[in-house]
Amino acid sequence: MEVIRTAMTALRTHKLRSFLTLLGVIIGVMTVISVISVIAGLNQYIAEKVFQLNPDVFIVTQFGIITSREEFLAAVRRKTLSMADVRAVESRCETCGSIGVSVSGRREVKSGNKKIRGVQTFGSTANVAEINNLDLEAGRFLTSSEDDHAALVAIIGSDVREELFGKLDPIGRKIVVSGKPLKIIGLLAKQGSVLGRSQDLQMYMPLSTFRKNFGTRRSLDIFIRPRNGIAALESCKDEVRVILRSRRHTPFRSDDPFAMVTAQALQNVWKNISAGAFALMTFISGISLVVGGIVITNIMLVSVIERTREIGIRRAIGARQRDIQLQFLVEAILLSFFGGLIGVILGVSISKAIAMLFPLPTLVTPGLIAAGLGVAILTGATAGFFPALRAAKLAPVEALRYE
Repeated sequence: MEVIRTAMTALRTHKLRSFLTLLGVIIGVMTVISVISVIAGLNQYIAEKVFQLNPDVFIVTQFGIITSREEFLAAVRRKTLSMADVRAVESRCETCGSIGVSVSGRREVKSGNKKIRGVQTFGSTANVAEINNLDLEAGRFLTSSEDDHAALVAIIGSDVREELFGKLDPIGRKIVVSGKPLKIIGLLAKQGSVLGRSQDLQMYMPLSTFRKNFGTRRSLDIFIRPRNGIAALESCKDEVRVILRSRRHTPFRSDDPFAMVTAQALQNVWKNISAGAFALMTFISGISLVVGGIVITNIMLVSVIERTREIGIRRAIGARQRDIQLQFLVEAILLSFFGGLIGVILGVSISKAIAMLFPLPTLVTPGLIAAGLGVAILTGATAGFFPALRAAKLAPVEALRYE
């Protein structure tokens, strides 16, 4: 405690110099806290809101996950997935449990003199709701009979309801989709927005209704849940892969003429993106911390010179080398700790401001705060080690004679 009191007294003696010394650490820790909070918040948000595919479900699709221009051009050249492919999988896949089909496009939806453009419109089989765990606020989802007979029915999202009917109950009312009248039988639970883009501007209708009224040329997305759950996911994918490759007469060494998407694959893509951003910002933050550490080392060396006579007096009355070393090391650590504390406060404030002003979620955890303070303390200990060692090695007689 005596060492800490002595160190605090030395820091208070030169308040402005101490504060300016802290700037590098403050900026570094502030950047680390704010950036990691945004990345952690996005990771959680993406996992909960965007990648809603169940871990025991995979999708067979024409495009899949596109990460480059070359992949997009290759996907465009692929043959579309048709109902014949779906029937082949249904009849030949022994490990498949549930098989759902979906197709989508953007359509104009009207009711009376009100209309909405660009509504995400899905045509799907009746079991897609179960496979994707779709939640309904009111009404019901599609039935197999409605899909078989191309019934003119629809399930709408909450934004479509609010734009066309306000707060009125939409169940049983009519809407017109690209000139086709549909009866509303269900209302999807509100999902909110993802990065500022609404997830409630959507609607569902039977797959047969979509294809009958809007054409059959669009490629289908096939949702497959293995009979034995996650444990059978890979074997089920392999079986489906063999079925579809054989239908397309794909050579053994050629790539699949389709794509398979899983929840894990989606999360891996996002992790690669966020890891790159994290590495870049960590590098930038690291530069600030290195600069801060150099400044602390420099100031502590100056402090050793300024306090040479004090060091001599302390050694003359019995202070050991390790006592002097500990004193200056504690000063450097305290200096860096306070910089880290200010940086944490600013970083948390910035992350909260980002969450309020922009459609970017943030997540600040106690572990993140502890890590920020830990980095600051480590920087101070590293930066203060050499000046403390130099102070401890001063000869008492020479130090007393120093003016």
